[in-house]
Amino acid sequence: MKSIHNILLFCLFLFIISSSNAQVQKPATWTYKASETQIVPGQVIELIFTAIIDNGWYMYSVGKFESAPAATFKINAGKGYKIIDTTYANHDKYKKDEYIGEYRYFVGKAEFRQKIKILSPDAVITGTYEYSTCSLESGICLPPKEEDFSIGGFVLKKKLLADSLALPKADTNTALPSVSDTIMANTDTTISAEDQNTKPVTISPANTSDTNLWSFFVLAFLSGIIALLTPCVFPMIPMTVTFFLNSGQSRAQSIFKAAIYGGCIILIYTIIGTLVAKLVGPEAANFLSTHWLPNLFFFFIFVLFALSFLGMFEIVLPSWLINASDKNAEKGGYLGIFFMAFTLVLVSFSCTGPIVGTILVQSAGGATLLPIVGMFGFSLAFAIPFTLFAIFPQWLQNLPKSGGWLNTVKVILGFLELALSLKFLSLADQAYHWGILDRDVNIAIWCGIFSALAAYLLDFYRLPHDSPIESVSVPRAILAMICLSFVIYIAPGMWGAPLKPLSGYLPPLSSQDFVYDNNSNLPASNVAYTTCDMPKYGDFLHLPHHIQGYFDYKQAQKCALEQKKPVFIDFTGHGCVNCREMEANVWSHPEVLKRLKEKFVVVALYVDDKTELPESEWYTSTFDQKIKKSIGKQNADFQITKYNNNAQPYYIIEDAEGNMLLPPKAYDLDPQNFIAFLDEALLNFSNK
Repeated sequence: MKSIHNILLFCLFLFIISSSNAQVQKPATWTYKASETQIVPGQVIELIFTAIIDNGWYMYSVGKFESAPAATFKINAGKGYKIIDTTYANHDKYKKDEYIGEYRYFVGKAEFRQKIKILSPDAVITGTYEYSTCSLESGICLPPKEEDFSIGGFVLKKKLLADSLALPKADTNTALPSVSDTIMANTDTTISAEDQNTKPVTISPANTSDTNLWSFFVLAFLSGIIALLTPCVFPMIPMTVTFFLNSGQSRAQSIFKAAIYGGCIILIYTIIGTLVAKLVGPEAANFLSTHWLPNLFFFFIFVLFALSFLGMFEIVLPSWLINASDKNAEKGGYLGIFFMAFTLVLVSFSCTGPIVGTILVQSAGGATLLPIVGMFGFSLAFAIPFTLFAIFPQWLQNLPKSGGWLNTVKVILGFLELALSLKFLSLADQAYHWGILDRDVNIAIWCGIFSALAAYLLDFYRLPHDSPIESVSVPRAILAMICLSFVIYIAPGMWGAPLKPLSGYLPPLSSQDFVYDNNSNLPASNVAYTTCDMPKYGDFLHLPHHIQGYFDYKQAQKCALEQKKPVFIDFTGHGCVNCREMEANVWSHPEVLKRLKEKFVVVALYVDDKTELPESEWYTSTFDQKIKKSIGKQNADFQITKYNNNAQPYYIIEDAEGNMLLPPKAYDLDPQNFIAFLDEALLNFSNK
C-alpha cells in the first residue's frame, strides 16, 4: 500500500507541475554516437548516449525503482545488427528518499551505454529513449520525455581484425590487436569476449560548468595540501628555507623572489603537467612513481643531501657558475629560483604522481579547461607553504648562532632525509621484485638511523661543524627520548607487528622473510587455495591479511562465475602509499576482512608491476596506441580504458559479467564507510 501511495503522490505531483508550468523547459541536452564506426562483421560495439544536465537539475538513471520513473531505452529490431544485454548507466549515484524510495540518478552529466553486435556496415540502429528530470532547488519534476535516435554510418576496416589475431607472434612493426577487442583474449576462460563490459577508449571531456570547475578546483586544492604530507615533499621545505636564507637579499627582494618561486611551482605544474598529459599520456606519472631510474636517482639525491647536512662535505656551485652569476646577478638569481622550483616538482612527483593522475587523464582525454583549473588548484596549495618559508627565512636566521643550533638542526634533517631516502629505493625494489629492501630490512635500518640520532642528541659523539656543549639541553633530551621511543615502537615490526601509522611508508608485510605468530598477514603464496584455480602471478604478487584472491582480471571473473560471488577489484600499486594505508587501517577491520574473505572474489591489479609478459600476450592500446608488454602497463591501461580513471587506490565491485554494482570507491580511511560500500554491493548483487 505504501508503494502504491507513493506512486500516486508522485504522479499527482508531476501532473500538477506539468499543468501549472507554462514555460517549456528542457534541462538536458542529448548526444549519441557509436563507440566505433570502423568495424568488422560480428564486432561488438557500444552505443553511447550522453546527456548534459543543467545546473540545479538531476536525471533519473536506468533500473527498477520503487516509485521514481527510470530512464528507458528501446532499440528497434532491424537488419544488420543484434542487441546484446540491456542498457546500463555509467557512474550514476544512489539515493534513498522518504517519499519515493530508492533510486539512482545523475547530476551534471549522464551517460548510458548499450552493446550492439554489428553484422553489416549498412546497419542503421534506431529506437527511442525516455527520461525524467527534476530540479534540485525547487523540487519541480518534468514529465517523462521521449526522443528518437538513429545511428549509422559504419564502414569496414581496411585490415580485418582476424588477420592480426592470426599472427603467430607479436611484431613490433605490425599493429597488434586493440584492448577493446582482445584485452584478455589470451587468458583461459569460459566467458566470451562479447560478454565483457570493456568500454572503448573514449574519455569524454567533463562538463565544465562554473559549479563543476569550482568543485574541481577545491578538490584539487585539498589534494595539494595532502601532498605536502608525503615523505618526498616534506623534507624539501628546509632545503627551500636554506636556499633563501643564504641569498643575502633585502626583505623586499626576498618577498619578491619568494613570490616568483611560488609562481614557478604553479607554472610548472599547470603548464608542464598538462603538456606531459597531452604528449605522453598519464603513464608519465606512473613512470616517475615506479620506474627504477628516477627512483634510484631520487634515492641518491636524498642520500647526497643527507651526507651534506651531516657535515661530510658542502654542496657548492662550480666557480664558473658563481662568476657568471656575479656578472649577471639578477638573471642568474631568477634562473636559480626557477630550477629550485623545478627540482621540487621533479623530486616530489614520485609521491604526488598518483594524486595528480586523474587530472592528467582528463587532459589526455581531450578536456582543456578542467585539467588546467585542477592543476592550478593543486599547485597553488602546494606552493603556499614553500613561498611563506621563503618569505620568512629569518625564522632560522634568528636561532642562536653561538650554541650551534643551526648545525644541530641541519644534522637532524640529515638523519631524517637518510631515513626517508629508503622510500624511493623501496618503490623500485617492489616494482621490479629485486628483494634488496624487504620490510624487516627497512625497519632495521630505521632503527639504526634513529638510534644514532638519539645518541647524537645525547652528545655521545659529535659530527663536523658541531660546537662543544657543556650539558645536554632539555629540548635535545626530549628529542632523544622521542627517537628512542620510535625505535622501540618500530622494532617489533621486524617480527610482524603491523605498525599501521607507518604502513604507507614501509614495504608490504608480505615482503618479510619471517613473521612470528601472525597468521592473518601471511603472504598469499603460503596459503592453501581451496576455491577455483591457483592464482596467476601468485608466486611474486600478494594480498594482505591472508586474503585468498587473484591478480588477473579474467581469472577472477571465472572464479566469480563459478562461486556466484561479486568481483572486488583493487587497482593498486607497489608504490602506492594510500593503498598500504587502506590495507592496514581499513581492510584489517574485522567486519571488512570477514566480508572480503567470504563474500567476494578479490582481484588485485597492480598498475606499476614491471614483470614483462610473453610476447603472445602483448597488445596495442586503443588509448595511446602503445604496445603494452608488462603486467603493470596492461592493468593501468585496463583501468583507464574501462573506468576512465588512473588513480590508486581505486575499488570497483562488479558481477561476473563485468557490470558495476555501484559507483567505485577511492581512498577513505573510515572502516564504516567501506563496510557500507561492501554491503550495498552485496545487496545490489542479490537483487540482480
